[in-house]
Amino acid sequence: MTTSAPSLSSPSTLVGLLWPSRDDARFVALRALVLMVVGTALLTISAKVQVPLPYVPMTLQTLVVLMIGASYGWRLGGATVALYLAEGAMGMPVFANTPPLAAGIGYFMSPTGGFLFGFVAAALVMGFMAERGWDRSLLRVIVMMTIGHAVIFAFGLAQLSLVMPFAKAWTVGAAPFVAATLVKTALAVALMQAAWSVTRRGSKA
Repeated sequence: MTTSAPSLSSPSTLVGLLWPSRDDARFVALRALVLMVVGTALLTISAKVQVPLPYVPMTLQTLVVLMIGASYGWRLGGATVALYLAEGAMGMPVFANTPPLAAGIGYFMSPTGGFLFGFVAAALVMGFMAERGWDRSLLRVIVMMTIGHAVIFAFGLAQLSLVMPFAKAWTVGAAPFVAATLVKTALAVALMQAAWSVTRRGSKA
């Protein structure tokens, strides 16, 4: 006997097509758990791949956040990134500077805290746009990923501006990342286009 339950991911997303949900509450819960654990693991790994810089390190996290949001949809993508933040809030060393810094609630007040909140917002925006087909057209994917990065920087700079002048916040929190952001945007676009190309070929086989 099975019981129905709403799926966290939309069937129109990449993950929804590659791993369809079922009308079974236990399967839905297990599927969501597996995807969220995989997503938080990727976020943790991407946080540790970094170039140390004053105030805000350069990592691969923004790329992974955008890919999770675009692939999972806004519900599951947002929940996955929120779980990642919850792990850090509970003291797990999942963030970029942990160690040497200690994880926990206090970490969100650090210079990088705004970027973490921006991760959740970006995942929600990416998922919302992906569920409306923005992840399938080259031009729209470029616009979509650019918006995602802009959302993350908006949150990050907003918090940095609370502890330093905006000009300095831009200098330490945005300017050093422009080139890397362009590269990560291009990589995210290429990955989404490749994933959909493989998915389309698979559906025709």
